[in-house]
Amino acid sequence: MVGIGILGYGTIGSGVFEVINTNKESIAKRAGEPIEVKRICDLRDFPGDPAEKLITHDFKDIVNDPEISIVVETMGGTKPAYDFVKSALLAGKSVATSNKELVAKYGPELIEIAKEHNENFLFEASVGGGIPIIRPLNQAITADEILEIKGILNGTTNYILTKMARQGSDYHASLKEAQELGYAERNPEADVEGYDTCRKIAILTSLAYGMQVDYEDIYTEGITKISVEDMAYAKALDASIKLLGESRRADNGVVYARVAPALVSAHSPLFSVNDVFNAIFVKGNVLDDVMFYGRGAGKLPTASAVVSDVIDEVKHKGVHIMIQWSASKLTLGDIKDAKGEYFVRVPADKKDAAIAAFPNLSEVKSDKVKNEFAFITDTMTEGEYADRAKDLGVLNMIRSNL
Repeated sequence: MVGIGILGYGTIGSGVFEVINTNKESIAKRAGEPIEVKRICDLRDFPGDPAEKLITHDFKDIVNDPEISIVVETMGGTKPAYDFVKSALLAGKSVATSNKELVAKYGPELIEIAKEHNENFLFEASVGGGIPIIRPLNQAITADEILEIKGILNGTTNYILTKMARQGSDYHASLKEAQELGYAERNPEADVEGYDTCRKIAILTSLAYGMQVDYEDIYTEGITKISVEDMAYAKALDASIKLLGESRRADNGVVYARVAPALVSAHSPLFSVNDVFNAIFVKGNVLDDVMFYGRGAGKLPTASAVVSDVIDEVKHKGVHIMIQWSASKLTLGDIKDAKGEYFVRVPADKKDAAIAAFPNLSEVKSDKVKNEFAFITDTMTEGEYADRAKDLGVLNMIRSNL
């Protein structure tokens, strides 16, 4: 019997408890022995809940319990999660977490502590919810050199953009609908400004190149400026607009990373990833292209990924699972030097100036938009685009993946 302690009994923590109890027989077979939740630490009480008698308000009841060998952290944030997880690892307990903030900021340190104690710090659920991506990057694609990672990593923003495209509604109306359905928080800033996606692409990039990528260094832009006009042009181009987190290694070896809305072609597998679904596209130098798709959030999908890590830790009791992610910092390339194409909207009276600034542009027309001139540039650096566009009164710019 393996004893489990859960930190945080919110959406994901309660989901972990439910998954372990619902599938206890099949989980025991896969793990090699039964798994039981012994204690749950939360500041609240849960009268009438199936876990009511397991609740404690003191973390020490978990870290000091010799019958608990694995700790599940689903609290979110870095304080007190970091202190609790570090204490658990130092006490000789493995940890499984869904906490992207914790992993993005302290991943290398916590992995190293786990290694020193022959324990494990696993975090499959921190990126993509129920989509398996961490384990494939760490185990299944290790023969490849990763050239590019690109994905729709946030269900809230993808739902909003899908509604805007399908219903013709504006950003604010679509956000309100997402909030009413529980897909967006009352304060949606972390999602709509791209911060959630930023932390996730930081984790994936760190794993892809084996070095620490600080999410603060990643250029990040959200979806709040996307308009009904942008959607109309996208439809005219037979494209969709997605918030993409992406990192790419250029031919000179420099790694560029960013989070920003992008036009996605109907020929791309990311085009049809809609609503709250997520997808992660990986390009390797040998494997070429592979994509992981599924529900990127939600109680049970995310909990399932956490429990998969728990099973892995039971199977590797006393054996550290190697994760190539050092604390050495990977210096990202200046985003101004990253090359791409850009969809640009300017007032109609700026048409001649736009053509002069971008002589190789391709005009984009939509019957639903008046008094504007829209176009897609040829390939150039972000810095060059900014210099050429500075006097055009740009209404909006979206990166093009067409």
